[in-house]
Amino acid sequence: MTSTPFDFAPLFPAGLPAAAAKWTGLAKYSFIGGNNDPDQVPVEGLIEAVDAVLRREGRTLATYGLASGPQGYRPLREFLTAKLKADAGINCTADDILIVSGSLQALDLVNATLLARGDTVIIERDSYQGALNRLTRLGVNMVGIPLDGDGMRMDALATALADLRARGIRPKYIYIIPTVQNPTGTIMPETRRAELLKLSQQYGVPIFEDDCYADLIWDGKRPPALHAMSDTGNVIHIGSFSKSIAPALRVGYIVAGWDVMSRMLALKTDAGSGALEQMVLAEYCAPHFATHVPKLTRGLRVKLDTLMEALNEQFGTSAEFEDPKGGIFLWVKLPDNVDTLKLNQAALAAGVAINPGPEWSTDKNYGKSRLRLCFASPSHAQIREGIAVLAEVCRKEFGVPARIANVEKRARDDADAKMAP
Repeated sequence: MTSTPFDFAPLFPAGLPAAAAKWTGLAKYSFIGGNNDPDQVPVEGLIEAVDAVLRREGRTLATYGLASGPQGYRPLREFLTAKLKADAGINCTADDILIVSGSLQALDLVNATLLARGDTVIIERDSYQGALNRLTRLGVNMVGIPLDGDGMRMDALATALADLRARGIRPKYIYIIPTVQNPTGTIMPETRRAELLKLSQQYGVPIFEDDCYADLIWDGKRPPALHAMSDTGNVIHIGSFSKSIAPALRVGYIVAGWDVMSRMLALKTDAGSGALEQMVLAEYCAPHFATHVPKLTRGLRVKLDTLMEALNEQFGTSAEFEDPKGGIFLWVKLPDNVDTLKLNQAALAAGVAINPGPEWSTDKNYGKSRLRLCFASPSHAQIREGIAVLAEVCRKEFGVPARIANVEKRARDDADAKMAP
């Protein structure tokens, strides 16, 4: 006798996200997500760190929080205080840091602490998909601010803040990725950061600073963090080891004053983020982080060059982009008739995964012909092959890039080479 399967559907509450699709594996040519270079994961160093820290402190795994308390493994927080001071200019103590399960948990904790349905937040027009999706699910109104080559435009921000004040609306925060912006790859200069802090103070709106890509800068030089420049404590700062070491470790952190930290800590009801990961990171990073990251960024820069060369070769002038100042992704503009949501589906059927622009923008029309390509994970050969397949799909679906454009470009390049001394 066959039993009728139990139907859970009537029990689901209203407002649940759409059902997740079953995992079918990565595409043959995957240019999506925040995945990093598998050849750059410091496997041997992590193995040594695991062995050393487990032999020395393994028995502490019997205690929630490893006796370091709910804010996370203290040696890791102490490493971060030194790193943040040296790299970002942030003066903080281990007690100002909360270890979380990746920056996504940091987003959830900040949002749960500050936001209610119907609230308003200010965000870059083009921004991290994970942040946009969370705000949408929470029923929060997003005011997208345009960007230029130096990040969020302060003239547009000032106008938006004045307009909101005139309507009696006080935004809950300004969410910004000032250092290696996602997806544009820009770095906001110190002078503009000072303008942002001034506007924040003038309108009484705190800043939520996402610094997850700040380690991956080609020249290794960055402006001070907004948190470091603020003298009022109005900046919540988050970061992650996902891009600098490995995303699957799921270790991030929040830097904030105790008044807000204590409220977030009360909402972190998971009994602590993975302790072994924290222990291993502390053991590995203290002696090796400063030498690992420059090696990582050098490899990423070479992969970016391969991607840009492949785009120029396959798309010619049909693909427009600016050379990012760091990170693991490239923000690309295709001709206006290309709908990257439709391109995404056709490309996926051909084995190429991309991030369509509308999913990374508050202005869906602006993002329509844009896409984000993550170049860190695929090999150089996969980058070249994948972009060739993507161009063929784009040509078939939208008529671009026209082959003649590429022929003309190669002819110009050959002519330039012959004229060179």
